[in-house]
Amino acid sequence: MIDKAFLKRAIAQGRAAEPADLVIKNVGLLDVVSGGVTTTDIAVCGDRIVGTYETYSGQREIDGAGLFAVPGFIDTHLHVESSLVTPAEFDRCVLPHGVTTAICDPHEIANVLGVEGIRYFLASAEATIMDLRVQLSSCVPSSSQETSGACLLGADLLPFRAHPKVIGLAEFMNFPGVLSADEDVLDKLLPFQDGHIDGHAPLLRGHDLNGYLAARIATDHETTTADEAREKLRKGMIVLIREGSVSKDMHALAEVLDENTSSFMCLCTDDRNPLDIAEQGHLDYMIRTLIALGRPLHHVYRAASWSAARAFGLRDRGIIAPGRRADIVLVDDLAACSVRTVISAGRVVEPAIFETRPTVEPVGLDSMKAERVTAADFEIAGGAAELPVIGVEAGLIITQNRPMAVPSRGNVRVADTAADIAKVAVVARHGINRNIGRAFVNGFGLQRGAIASSVAHDAHNICVIGVDDGDMAVAVNRLIEMEGGFVVASGGEVLAEFALPLAGLMSLGSFESVRAGLVPLRAAARSLGCTLEEPFLQVAFLALPVIPHLKITDFGLFDVDSFSLVADG
Repeated sequence: MIDKAFLKRAIAQGRAAEPADLVIKNVGLLDVVSGGVTTTDIAVCGDRIVGTYETYSGQREIDGAGLFAVPGFIDTHLHVESSLVTPAEFDRCVLPHGVTTAICDPHEIANVLGVEGIRYFLASAEATIMDLRVQLSSCVPSSSQETSGACLLGADLLPFRAHPKVIGLAEFMNFPGVLSADEDVLDKLLPFQDGHIDGHAPLLRGHDLNGYLAARIATDHETTTADEAREKLRKGMIVLIREGSVSKDMHALAEVLDENTSSFMCLCTDDRNPLDIAEQGHLDYMIRTLIALGRPLHHVYRAASWSAARAFGLRDRGIIAPGRRADIVLVDDLAACSVRTVISAGRVVEPAIFETRPTVEPVGLDSMKAERVTAADFEIAGGAAELPVIGVEAGLIITQNRPMAVPSRGNVRVADTAADIAKVAVVARHGINRNIGRAFVNGFGLQRGAIASSVAHDAHNICVIGVDDGDMAVAVNRLIEMEGGFVVASGGEVLAEFALPLAGLMSLGSFESVRAGLVPLRAAARSLGCTLEEPFLQVAFLALPVIPHLKITDFGLFDVDSFSLVADG
């Protein structure tokens, strides 16, 4: 609570009239404005920086000799659910990597539980040590081509707008709805015209991009090429460079980040799981990689802090300066972004700090309402030799339409391992209907068995790929019994599984247990011949109906470019 007593203390400590609450002594301070590094003390009063470029004494002092201080990192767009852990475990997992602010869209849990999911995230955000900010999910459901567990209209979001943890309206994925001025879309956009609206505009260019931006949508994390990024920057859009577990755009966009653009570009992870965080890192990984790719060092740190804060209206942070929030990261080496110590709102992040947080009870523990399936449920009738097949590529969630010859056995279509054609199906799981969408997919390398997931963007029905209908049924039925998660099956048996009972999206365990549980899952998927590094999240994105071009939901196969259903044979 900021009151006169605190302001008096802050002023006195900034003037060195009394010892500061915390002082980092003799640290190399990186100025993200000029790029200069100066050895100095940093004084902190409560959650606020009160002194730099001077000498201070403190009630607690940290020896910063040999270290460098940079502003706390801000992840500008992510879905905590994709980390497969609760917000509390996400906090414990990511904060030690220097991420002191994370801007999340609870889009996944909202598509399963509606406003209950948003309330859960707001309660969780109030309990985390890091500053977890929430955007109000704008696309529940994301399109009419899928069955979500909830439907949120503009009137459902308005009661949350004034919540202190809410920044604005989350990624507006339904860009066709924006361009057609759909009435429900306008009802959501209108109340946020004087606030922040997050964007989601893959491959949107020219007049359509102008129309999208005319709705005062400010940012985009779906840019995948340098040319696309430059057009969006020219038109005033803030471009968020993304590097997640599946969507990897950093190398393609790195060349755009320079001294001219760094104030208009930010960093985000979108979807990143604990195994990748443990093996590579989080935003610290992006920072060190961008610097290694030749991007100007202090401009990379600027994008990770100051630019992010400005883009999302967080004017109290993003730079180490008096009066700013005391989010500070101490690193051994600026180029390597090797994090040594993290300070979040003036608190030194140590293991014991996480034990002080209030507990938030889990929700959605009975959200799996699908009925059991049989092998016959996955049959696709025979017909013309060539069918539209979903094409996937590692590192991209944008799919392709690949017309391919799909063989038949009797009167039904079958997978063709020689041509890398597997079957894919989406099984509705919210108890609203018993829809099953069926199609074929190319690019997984699957030679046998099946992989099933209840993480399936955006409606989070059950998505399963396989080369054997019986194994697909085994995987789906086990997933239903587990109340969600991942399953790998072959030969009529489950080879590996991992439960995600919280809304079918998140584990109730620690991030360490999730990281450990993903290792045998990856191994089991590879034993089926799968060649993708992240098969489970790649499966999840097969159903995302607002990313061009060909997608599968519980309604069936459809072409996103035309939003029309495609015959599945």
